[in-house]
Amino acid sequence: MTALRLYLILAWTALIAFTAFVIGRDGLNLLPVFFGDIAAGHWPGQFNADFLSFLALSALWTGWRNGWTVLGWLLAVAAFFLGGGFLMAYLLILLHRENGDMRRVLLGVRAA
Repeated sequence: MTALRLYLILAWTALIAFTAFVIGRDGLNLLPVFFGDIAAGHWPGQFNADFLSFLALSALWTGWRNGWTVLGWLLAVAAFFLGGGFLMAYLLILLHRENGDMRRVLLGVRAA
């Protein structure tokens, strides 16, 4: 569990730093580039399509583990739009809150 927590902390820190660098260089208007690459039909677009499916899966899991409550919906939207920056921090918080019990981390309200 320590290795997972360490990975989440390091990966989250690296992602946030890189994101800040890219925003500083290119700004926040990423949608034309993101969907433009998908429309072009080359490997960058394939990667973006794969990532988009990951975002949807992350959002669906986050909402589901919270029982689709109002909080579950809000967290699902955050998972979809904030990606790994949200999910890594969320998992780190869940690992702490659930004392490393992966059943409770993964199943949430359904773990009982």
